Amino acid sequence: MAIVTVNNLSMEFGERTLFDNMSFEVQNGDRIGFIGVNGCGKTTLFKLLTGEYAPSGGNIALNKNTSTGYMEQHVCRNLERSAYDEVMTVFDDLIAMEKELELLNAKIDGQHSNLDGLVERQAFLNDEFTRRGGLTYRARARSAMLGLGFDDEQIKLPIASLSGGQRAKLSLTKLLLSNANFLLLDEPTNHLDTKSVEWLEDYLINSKCAYIVISHDRYFLDKTTNKTFELENRKLTLYKGNYTAYLPQKAERNLELQRVYDNTSKEIRRLEGIVAQQKRWNREKNIKTAESKQKIIDKLNDSLQKPESAPEAMKFDLKIKNRSGDDVLKADNISFGFDGIPLFENVSMEIHRGERIFILGPNGCGKTTLLKTLLGQYKPQSGTVRRGAEVKIGFYEQIQTYTDEQKTVFEELSDTFPAMTNTEIRSTLARFLFKNDDVFKRLSTLSGGERAKLLLTKLMLSGSNFLMLDEPTNHLDINSCEALQDALKEYEGTLLIVSHDRYLINSLADKIFYLTPNGIEVFEGNYEDFLKKFEPFKSKEKSENVKQPKQSEYKNKKERDALLRKTKARITRLENEIAEQEDLISELNLGLNSQEIVCDYVKTLEMTEKINDAQIRLNSMYKEWEELSELIVG
Repeated sequence: MAIVTVNNLSMEFGERTLFDNMSFEVQNGDRIGFIGVNGCGKTTLFKLLTGEYAPSGGNIALNKNTSTGYMEQHVCRNLERSAYDEVMTVFDDLIAMEKELELLNAKIDGQHSNLDGLVERQAFLNDEFTRRGGLTYRARARSAMLGLGFDDEQIKLPIASLSGGQRAKLSLTKLLLSNANFLLLDEPTNHLDTKSVEWLEDYLINSKCAYIVISHDRYFLDKTTNKTFELENRKLTLYKGNYTAYLPQKAERNLELQRVYDNTSKEIRRLEGIVAQQKRWNREKNIKTAESKQKIIDKLNDSLQKPESAPEAMKFDLKIKNRSGDDVLKADNISFGFDGIPLFENVSMEIHRGERIFILGPNGCGKTTLLKTLLGQYKPQSGTVRRGAEVKIGFYEQIQTYTDEQKTVFEELSDTFPAMTNTEIRSTLARFLFKNDDVFKRLSTLSGGERAKLLLTKLMLSGSNFLMLDEPTNHLDINSCEALQDALKEYEGTLLIVSHDRYLINSLADKIFYLTPNGIEVFEGNYEDFLKKFEPFKSKEKSENVKQPKQSEYKNKKERDALLRKTKARITRLENEIAEQEDLISELNLGLNSQEIVCDYVKTLEMTEKINDAQIRLNSMYKEWEELSELIVG
């Protein structure tokens, strides 16, 4: 059942069109990842769905039972309000009801003249207040906040004093208490530590709500979504599956669009040659043939759509100028703290040429501080740090500031690399999407994404053979994350990276350093390998597996029997669906040979595509039937 239906939606701001003729439905159980380059209109669509914005054209229809909850990227505009009071805004209607009940009680106690009417209204409000959870809403609000990591003191703090992560958790608390069945989540993992992100993943996976989530966290999208919306070139395209499933589908779709365009263009050129030839002969029969062929050309031209170019992405590589020695860096028992309070102690590590190491740990454990200590920006309070021979470090700082924010992008690069010509500078900046007047933007006006790209530009030009990167994918959209990941894969130097981007870690890591207050734990492999070995996760799995044997055995037998019944029922349905699909393919093949289709190139292409799609579905059905049949036999 559709909980929201969007028809021919368009949105314009001045002369700029964000999207047009957008149509889609969201069904119960849909878990949709929403991707697209920064500024393409994703957040705007959310505001249209909530009613905050009115569309330029088209309409949005919500099911009468649909209740929408929205977790914004930037929230909590009243910074003086306490965290608890902000959460309580979810219950404004209950609070208003409560105040009215207090007023009614006072009037009834005062023997007001309209006593019957007051008592009737009081009874109605009491029932409604109780039905909607009015007796427990305060306790539920406090419980949810404590469950998401707030303590009793933080609950009372003004929002202005909360960190970005705490504000994100505040927004998430409001969403969970709203009882919405259709959730809109805009970059929900921003500022959350890994533990909180995993908690959110578990909540969404087990939730019965439908939702659309905007995120550049590709690992999060893989775990929590079963469909993908992509907004590109003002058009929305739906793909089945999560982010990883979307990638080959998009590549195949682009290939098919280009193939159809090329074939149609080729056919037009062939027909135009026939028309020109017939006109040269200039006989009555030839003229009629030329006119007939021209009509076909006109139809093909009307249907011809040149595939639009994908939005530009960064294109760069990271080269090393000189190779380092085999031993890149060694730290022995270093410690560091602030104001006498230790942050970490007994940190020892050895890093060798070519290794790709990620530093993980909870927020606040000192990962950034450790990088700066290894760099020499901070002096360790104990222990030593030694660099190997010929090691040249390039550092990507999470918080990017410049000594002179009034410089332009061009000037910053020119001053850093004075040997480069103006043409070389502009050419290099263009690879990072600084084009035309963008190169004269002042550093103070750059967005987070633009600052990140400028720093990556400088890293590329540095030729460093040892890169230390602190949250390099923060502020980057998915296309830019992919470009950075590709560049790091080809990099021949050594990597030491602090990141919460689990997709990046999974793709690149060959070793993980987990930072604790008492040192570093070393795990070989990527993020998935780390999860299998990391003791807190192993302990959790063990505790969950400890159950009463008899109850587990009985429960498992019931589950096996239920699965067997479901499998047999699915096989029966599949056999019926296979028969219907085979009939459909037969009908389509008959249609393909009809006079109407044979004479129309566009319809022939369309019919061929339908037959191919139907055959793919039939093959998938056969495969599922065989797999299920083997289970029954087994």
